[in-house]
Amino acid sequence: MRHVQLRAFHQVAIAGGFSRAAEALHLTQPAISDQVRRLEEEYDVLLFDRRRKQVSLTPAGQRLLEVTRRLFEAESQAGELLSETKALSSGRLRIIADSALHVLHVLTPFRRKYPGVNITVRTGNSAQVIAALQAYDADLGVLGEMPPLREFDVLNLGSTPIVGFAARTLAGAPQGPARLRELAKWPLVLREQGSKTRHKIEAAARRAGITLTAAIEAEGREAIREIVAAGAGIGFVSEAEFGNDPRLVKIAIAEEGLSMDEALVCLSERAGGKLIAAFMQIAGQQAAK
Repeated sequence: MRHVQLRAFHQVAIAGGFSRAAEALHLTQPAISDQVRRLEEEYDVLLFDRRRKQVSLTPAGQRLLEVTRRLFEAESQAGELLSETKALSSGRLRIIADSALHVLHVLTPFRRKYPGVNITVRTGNSAQVIAALQAYDADLGVLGEMPPLREFDVLNLGSTPIVGFAARTLAGAPQGPARLRELAKWPLVLREQGSKTRHKIEAAARRAGITLTAAIEAEGREAIREIVAAGAGIGFVSEAEFGNDPRLVKIAIAEEGLSMDEALVCLSERAGGKLIAAFMQIAGQQAAK
């Protein structure tokens, strides 16, 4: 077994095909295919199912991918350690957040200290954030709750109540604090399954002995905001994310303890990475103010 064979296997697995892996590694497709074939022959194991146009991993291939993810992540960390100055001056930091609002106050001081670092921020619900971190598709995540998994290092960014909101033009919408039982009588615009906000709202409703039914289900906060602003019903969001949209009115929820804890998280095994550690440090300083 050679490093180049594992590299070829790993790239085919994450790229989803031999031609895309060849492009990523700047090699020919026959060269990539030959390395993978040699690895399979040496250990008498089938790593890819090639019966379809798009190759897929066999069970053995899936288990090996779990190992190679750790292997090449460790290799990346070793390279980063040996070139610390380079990492902090020209590296890349990938963030996935359930709401980018919760890291805006960290981005400015981080960019001021490390102006050469390229930062990408994308959004996803809590389940997508966890999955991206576990797949090494992101370096840091922002979640609506502290993850219960031991594999993560967690920094609490703060806690805010969950509120309802409706369009100003929605006739008869609640004006003051309202209980979920009252809000449940209205058409509800809810986030997709996997959203921590939706999970908390539904859990609170169950404790109150009621069921919340989505009149409209949409993916992402912006979609929910636009649908509610059009007068389609009542949505839910953490108060910190409500913003100042003049089209909307905020509805306080009377049930106690209905709040959202925002956390900055990373895989514990990656917490020593220079860029990740630097961002966590600045986020901790900002949270302490």
